[in-house]
Amino acid sequence: MRQLALIATLLFCLACSQEEEVLPKQQEKMVTYLTSTHQPKLVAKENVEAGTEQPYYEVFDRSLYRYIDGAYNPDRATRKEVTETSVVTITFRAYLFNFQNIQTDGNRLTMPFWTNDPLLEEAFFSENVGLTPGAWTFEPLVIDLKHDSLIRGLRLALIGCRELDSVEAFMTYNMAYGDKHLINIIEKESPIAFFFTIDHVE
Repeated sequence: MRQLALIATLLFCLACSQEEEVLPKQQEKMVTYLTSTHQPKLVAKENVEAGTEQPYYEVFDRSLYRYIDGAYNPDRATRKEVTETSVVTITFRAYLFNFQNIQTDGNRLTMPFWTNDPLLEEAFFSENVGLTPGAWTFEPLVIDLKHDSLIRGLRLALIGCRELDSVEAFMTYNMAYGDKHLINIIEKESPIAFFFTIDHVE
């Protein structure tokens, strides 16, 4: 009996140790991807050289990495900002992320696991994907940040954005779906990427 208990304890500790290694590895891979593979190559916001317009990423809780295309646009400051109490309308694509560039158009299109982007409607209802017409909506998604239940990474990625922003949010598994399997689509501890545009802010 003691041997069985000891083996069970060792297996439990091994599983915990493996899970503890997943997060720092994903964090390290995120930074490597953003600074070397992502197009354009990015620098951390705090490392932007003064007087330049280097494309940059922001980090939240060392687990959410956000890039806003056009962050230096002088008109951006005049657009309505997303706050914790905003109602936001977005068009989005959600991807399983493997630390490689996501192709958003062309012949080598990376298919998201979830989207409401009307540009992908035909592709999603093709024979290759096999979705049933009517089972999926391509209407803009309205999110009430005061009440709607969201994964933490998406909520953090939205706050601080501005109307018309085009955003890429890369998140480690703890900011996304954690250690849960979701309908055989998302394996546990999967990093996720959300690409979205802020269509409207109230």
